[in-house]
Amino acid sequence: MKISFSLLFAAACFLFVGCQEEKKAPGAADTSSGNPLTAPADYVGALGKAQQSAQKTLTTVGIDQALKTFYTEQGRFPTDLNELVTKGAISQIPPAPRGMKYDYDSKAGTFKVVPE
Repeated sequence: MKISFSLLFAAACFLFVGCQEEKKAPGAADTSSGNPLTAPADYVGALGKAQQSAQKTLTTVGIDQALKTFYTEQGRFPTDLNELVTKGAISQIPPAPRGMKYDYDSKAGTFKVVPE
């Protein structure tokens, strides 16, 4: 009797856990409409957003590294991003991702990619 109650309790726990609603990670965007007919379009849209995010990250990392190199060599931050090119810290300033622009603070040496 004791074993059957334990098995029944364990089965009820598994059923309860399995039936709970799936939770998403904080900040996770729901890019799917849930409609199988629009799944290809949802996928392409998600790929475009992921590509833009990756491009933004790579651009930020590259320019941040150039700023650190400039600071190490010159002992100061550049007055503007074009000075990175003229002093040879980077070969060229890559274009900002579509719909974005660069925000550079020469006093703090901080660089961000922000929406236009």
